[in-house]
Amino acid sequence: MRPFAELLDRLSLTTSRNAKLVLLRDYLKATPDPDRGWALAALTGELSFATAKPAMIRKAVEARVDPVLFGWSYDYVGDLAETTALIWPRDPMHRANREPELAEVVDALMRANRVEASSLIEGWLDALEPKGRWALLKLVTGGLRVGLSARLARTAVAMMRPATVIDPPRPDGREATESLPPITVGDIEEVWHALRPPYEDLFAWVEGRAERPSADAPGRFRPVMLATALDEELDLPRLEPADFVAEWKWDGIRVQAVREGGESRLYSRTGDEISAAFPDVAAALDFEGAVDGELLVIRGGVVAPFGDLQQRLNRKTASARLMQDYPAGILAYDLLAEGATDLRNLPLTERRKRLEQLAARHEGERLGLSPLLEYAGWDELAALRADPPVGAAAEGVMLKRRDSLYVAGRPKGPWFKWKRDPHVIDAVLMYAQRGHGKRSGYYSDYTFGVWTEEGALAPVGKAYFGFTDEELKQIDKFVRDHTTDRFGPVRAVRAEREFGLVLEIAFEGLQRSTRHKSGVAMRFPRVSRIRWDKPAREADTLESVLDLLDAIERGGGRVNAGEKA
Repeated sequence: MRPFAELLDRLSLTTSRNAKLVLLRDYLKATPDPDRGWALAALTGELSFATAKPAMIRKAVEARVDPVLFGWSYDYVGDLAETTALIWPRDPMHRANREPELAEVVDALMRANRVEASSLIEGWLDALEPKGRWALLKLVTGGLRVGLSARLARTAVAMMRPATVIDPPRPDGREATESLPPITVGDIEEVWHALRPPYEDLFAWVEGRAERPSADAPGRFRPVMLATALDEELDLPRLEPADFVAEWKWDGIRVQAVREGGESRLYSRTGDEISAAFPDVAAALDFEGAVDGELLVIRGGVVAPFGDLQQRLNRKTASARLMQDYPAGILAYDLLAEGATDLRNLPLTERRKRLEQLAARHEGERLGLSPLLEYAGWDELAALRADPPVGAAAEGVMLKRRDSLYVAGRPKGPWFKWKRDPHVIDAVLMYAQRGHGKRSGYYSDYTFGVWTEEGALAPVGKAYFGFTDEELKQIDKFVRDHTTDRFGPVRAVRAEREFGLVLEIAFEGLQRSTRHKSGVAMRFPRVSRIRWDKPAREADTLESVLDLLDAIERGGGRVNAGEKA
């Protein structure tokens, strides 16, 4: 566990992307199988333990430490693993005198039931030092939070590829070297879903000891192509409108729908399978191939706002009532494979032609075609972007070069996303809560409100990002200086018409909500500016927020999403 603990510790303290890559690459090179494979599985989210839960950890530590003391410590530190690692008192009667290896921990927990898992974890905590305890608990609970995405971890694997490999000695005793072609992260993502931890065949290929693993798994995920944000001042002057097609940037979630050998699967853009949450969509697919598109709630061909889709997200299963009330479907905008033919190396115009034919043949409303937008120049497209006829169902437009191939990752130039400007309101800070991890010493999570007709503040959202580190310190000081009450980790902040801190809040959308007292919920709220200059009485009102919601809901016409090409 010690090398793995050291890796997690250094990753958590390193902000540089390149430094993180080097740290992980060097760890993977120096660590033998299967430990490095299990570490990679943990870092990419491919490792979980059904019998080890945070509640189990909390129960174990409260059995050895005063629960009130632990509660206060956890409240201040803000991280269960870190708190437990620091406060855990070793059992002097415990006989464990050897730190476990990573593979040993994984193997034991995979075979253990809940009672056995609890006993194992307590024994390992007794045997480990604080840094090792922290790494162990991060591993078993699945919340590593070291600033390393799954794609970045796979990039580090690609960096392990040596330039040459030494062949077996010749009859004359002389060694020969063979040059190896480089491997990209896209190459690894091609085969990733056909691999299983601890990835010994992956490492053998990368290190030049074996052939490339087969990617021919039915229903496999293809690495997605992503767009870069459009800079209007820098990008538009050098781009020719005729070279691009434009379409709506739908306000749903990116999905890949795959049906191969009669097996249907739905994947998120990161490759997580979500078929179980949307069985109605998966069962309705009747093509052979792989489609890239947007998952939305669609009623009678009309695209619903994101809030409707949100009712079905992050669920393991979907009830018949949920599927009836929020019928989901896909608006397709690319075709990656048709039958057994890979289309990704064809230009977009050719892929689009085949997609239109597939959508025209498809039965039902679970798969529709995302329409292309007609525009003569950038000014005309900008007008569509600012006031889309699809209302809340679109958050901007996409620009794609007609000749672009489908390349995994985020290449600069072929695709651009041109999002609508966010909505902005001025709200008054009402409550603040300490953050987690590196922010545990600061009040960084803010609840804000707007004025009602009665002159009271109604909470309309929470935000915990959008500000700089220096601004965080300024707001934290304001919270501490003007606290009026405490509720556990939450502080009420002085907020009156004549005194209060006004925050400019940017957000992507509004929706009606019966769960919130104000009747509204915001999408992606963040602090865009601190209005030290603005009196609290001049913040926005609930009436103005509801007017904005009405305007969003009225926002133009509708798109017949189920219409065939």
